[in-house]
Amino acid sequence: MIIIKFMKKKLFIGIVILLSGFLLGGLTFYILGKITGQRGYLPYTVTPNVPRQVMETSRAFSEIVSAVSPAVVNISTTKVVRRDTGKPFEDPFFDFFSPFHDFGMPKKWKEQSLGSGVIVSSDGYIITNNHVVEKADEIKVTLLDKRIFKGKIMGADPKTDITIIRIDANNLPTIPWGDSEKLQVGEFVLAIGNTYGLSHTVTMGIISAVGRANVGIADYEDFIQTDAALNPGNSGGPLVNIKGELIGINTAIFSRTGGYQGIGFAVPSNMVRLVMDQLVQRGKVTRGWVGVTIQELTPELSQKFGLKKSNGALVSDVAKDSPAAKAGIMRGDIILEFNGKEIKEVSSLRNMVAQSKVGAEISMKILRSGKEYTIKVIIIEMPREVAEVVPDQLPDDTKAEVLTGLTVMDLTKEIVRQLGFSKDEKGVVVVKVALGSPADEADIKKGDIIKEIDKKGVDNLEDFNRIATTIKKKDTVLLFINRGGKRFYVILKAS
Repeated sequence: MIIIKFMKKKLFIGIVILLSGFLLGGLTFYILGKITGQRGYLPYTVTPNVPRQVMETSRAFSEIVSAVSPAVVNISTTKVVRRDTGKPFEDPFFDFFSPFHDFGMPKKWKEQSLGSGVIVSSDGYIITNNHVVEKADEIKVTLLDKRIFKGKIMGADPKTDITIIRIDANNLPTIPWGDSEKLQVGEFVLAIGNTYGLSHTVTMGIISAVGRANVGIADYEDFIQTDAALNPGNSGGPLVNIKGELIGINTAIFSRTGGYQGIGFAVPSNMVRLVMDQLVQRGKVTRGWVGVTIQELTPELSQKFGLKKSNGALVSDVAKDSPAAKAGIMRGDIILEFNGKEIKEVSSLRNMVAQSKVGAEISMKILRSGKEYTIKVIIIEMPREVAEVVPDQLPDDTKAEVLTGLTVMDLTKEIVRQLGFSKDEKGVVVVKVALGSPADEADIKKGDIIKEIDKKGVDNLEDFNRIATTIKKKDTVLLFINRGGKRFYVILKAS
């Protein structure tokens, strides 16, 4: 009995001690919470110390988007596509034998596409890509505030893939123009557009390169390359810098899948503005022309023309009675500068000439036979392009074979007629190029007319053979070629 009482007393004391411990622990936690400012029973967390510069940069990008977004529009187009069934199949006789031949195949249907645009004037002028609205029967423009307008094409320039449309509205938000010539590789940029139909999607990146040409998207290319994510629907939308200025119109992506792969292209703002001004004022784009055909200077060509570096553009042909011909520019000249600007690529010179004002006098610095000259040239309007004549067949018989892998023969009246050249054309025609030969590697083709070898004129097969015998083994030979009316130089390695 005494033992039981003792056990109960001991148990009671233990419970009292346990409760006292909970009470003291609670009081301690409460007092520490008061001291440290922490509340509740969650673990203590650390607030990251974000540098002020990072927070300011983040806010700056948000402010750019807020300022620019109202001027970005969504463009949706609709066009009716008609299927030409052909008259025989519209005859009831065919319906008798195949009454369901048109089942599931309507004779006409509507196709819809989505793109983007940017408002550049408060009275409703909008820039977009030509491929976004080309052949559209209806253009619908949706603003950020959900207002919808009908768009009207005011002018288009497929050669740069730029189109100007207008909506009937006033006091619209706009984006200020930026100077694309001042862009530096590595600058931050933002792209805004109707990505996959998702309105006003914003992506950020940098300028990966400038002056990209020979991409194969448009006739006149001077693209800004960016890694800002561009996807279907971004076409026609703005590329802006950190000042919120329009520096380009997003045009294309390089992709194997149809989606973003890190390479996008935008038409630079200076080119866009020039095109827009002419389309709005004249309804068409007038381009400058001087009448020279130019080609890139490869290291091999540079060596043949005595150059230490490959800067400049090689004149491969001069049009008769053109401004260049009247100014004294000759085939074989190398254009080093155009109006004081150094020529590094053929594409840049081509764009400079095209964007020059008609009637303006410009200066060209050229290199001829190792000496530099400055020549004044008057810019005129580019004439209409002449269609090229490409022969379907060439004669198979040969007369001579020189320079391993290259077979040529005299020009006959029949060959000249087939090739579509003037009866006064001189040279020898290539009738066979051996696969894998030096001529093949130099991209010489059947039907090419060789007019010069190492700057020595070739009027006929006799000239060709005479000059060819002077060529030493493993020499590099400079050929002047006429291919379908296009004249250019080719480097051929003799075997």
